[in-house]
Amino acid sequence: MSFFILSKLFAFIITPLVWIITLLFFSLFLKNETRKKKCLYWALGLVLFFTNSFVFDECVRTWEIPSTKYENLKTYDAGIILGGMISYDEEFDRLQFYRGADRLLQGIELYKRGIIKKIIFTGGSGSVLHPDKKEGAFVKRYLLTLGIPEQDFCIENESKNTHENAVFTKQLMDKEKISGNFLLITSAFHMRRSLGCFEKAGIITTPYSTDRYSDPRKFEFDHLFIPNAFAMEGWNNLIKELVGFVIYKIMGYA
Repeated sequence: MSFFILSKLFAFIITPLVWIITLLFFSLFLKNETRKKKCLYWALGLVLFFTNSFVFDECVRTWEIPSTKYENLKTYDAGIILGGMISYDEEFDRLQFYRGADRLLQGIELYKRGIIKKIIFTGGSGSVLHPDKKEGAFVKRYLLTLGIPEQDFCIENESKNTHENAVFTKQLMDKEKISGNFLLITSAFHMRRSLGCFEKAGIITTPYSTDRYSDPRKFEFDHLFIPNAFAMEGWNNLIKELVGFVIYKIMGYA
């Protein structure tokens, strides 16, 4: 079984909701009343913990690479934008953007401001069932629709994970003889692993974090006490990223 498929399976197993459902499942079939109650208490505790916005905000803040103000940037020869933001709606022949689209939108703004001279997008298909749906091809169509000249961007659409993003981007840059200063544009929670992968591939970049989860610290009642499903969604991504970072270190990818 390939590393790609194993990573997808492992990402499912480490999801907090899976842990909660597993505990509830055991509580239904355990005959020992003490153990049954312990499973229910643990499930409730995990729900309260992983849906608490304040707890998640404080934890993710320590992991994310902070964003950068425009005035602190110089001019870069290219901005490298990592994929993981688009799906294709075949019924209506249109693109559907997810949270990660902030990477592309901010990258386009940096290009329009003249901060980056060229856009390099890296991202193929992250789907096991639909390997032909390559994100880079959709992004190319989108950039052309916006009127960005084709000579001002390069597309890498074979990579399936962050390691391959870096390796295949390096191959593309060598082929196209692209050199200079590079801005790495990806989500704040994903930046640490990305920087490690690109440095390992021989591409030195400056980080530009987008779509941050961590907001300015606040102590409002709803933020402190009211359960929020979006906090659990954030935990899914954060845990996946933390585990992915460790595995990439062990594998020598970052």
